[in-house]
Amino acid sequence: MSFPTNPTICFAHVAYRGGDRFTERASPYPFFEVRTVEELEARAAEADVLVCSGFWRNSLPALSPRLKYIQAYSSGTDAFDRDVLKKHGITLCNAAGTNAAAVSEHAVGLMLGMVRRLFVARDDQHKKHWSGMKGDFAIREDELAGKTAIVVGMGKIGERLIRLLKAFEMTVIGIRANPASGKAGADEVHATSELPKLLPRADFVVLVCPLTPETENLIDAKAFALMKPGAYLVNCARGKVVDEEAMIEALRSNRIKGAGLDVMAVEPLPPESPLWTLPNAFLAPHTGGETCAFEDNVLDIMMENIDRLKAGRTDLLNKIV
Repeated sequence: MSFPTNPTICFAHVAYRGGDRFTERASPYPFFEVRTVEELEARAAEADVLVCSGFWRNSLPALSPRLKYIQAYSSGTDAFDRDVLKKHGITLCNAAGTNAAAVSEHAVGLMLGMVRRLFVARDDQHKKHWSGMKGDFAIREDELAGKTAIVVGMGKIGERLIRLLKAFEMTVIGIRANPASGKAGADEVHATSELPKLLPRADFVVLVCPLTPETENLIDAKAFALMKPGAYLVNCARGKVVDEEAMIEALRSNRIKGAGLDVMAVEPLPPESPLWTLPNAFLAPHTGGETCAFEDNVLDIMMENIDRLKAGRTDLLNKIV
């Protein structure tokens, strides 16, 4: 069945402003926006195109005979049953690459926040405490220049992060599944299997890789034991890339100096988690990709793909199914 010439688009997300940003583009197609799963289920039959992530339910295709194209707000698409989509003739594309600038900058922000002790300074501000000059190297600010960072994951986020870290005059070691894919500006590139022997060299271990069977619990108790006592961990990947209990123990024992975390194993982070109060854990609520440019970046992919679908093309951007 051909793609409609004037498709109706449904934007479905609790917070993202896809409809508002689409209006700014003079809304070339009819659209509506929903803020709950229940609203989406009630109006799914009206949509030819669905832009969503967390609201997806694999029962939705049965409620939406018109649905032809799903544009995921996220890069991850594990929630979408491929067989269900194929059965109903629905195309799925993800948002890979849309947050490369945002997440790479967020990772650098976490690194700077820890090494320059900006998080500590903010806490001191709230206490009205002027800490003064520090003779103790253990609590004095430090620099990124001259340090070594291991960047685990060399997709679009990782490649941009490498460029940023090189601008800070750091030595950068890249880790990717296939080292033959290229160095992307890193000083070295190695396979994931080689990470253990490289960890003792790192002042920073920065995770920007996808969660796969190979990367789940990649940073475990053995990995923390190999890291320098003064090293920092930054996780902008997925919480389960790190063994969270092992990380908590490494932080409690000062086995590592600190961890800057945008993701956790369970989100929202449970109130009872020790991570809330550990003095060397620095948390962000999985907001690494949420900048004011995010919706527009996703809309760019969606609009290009709609044009291609209307032309009968199958070579879509970020096509999954």
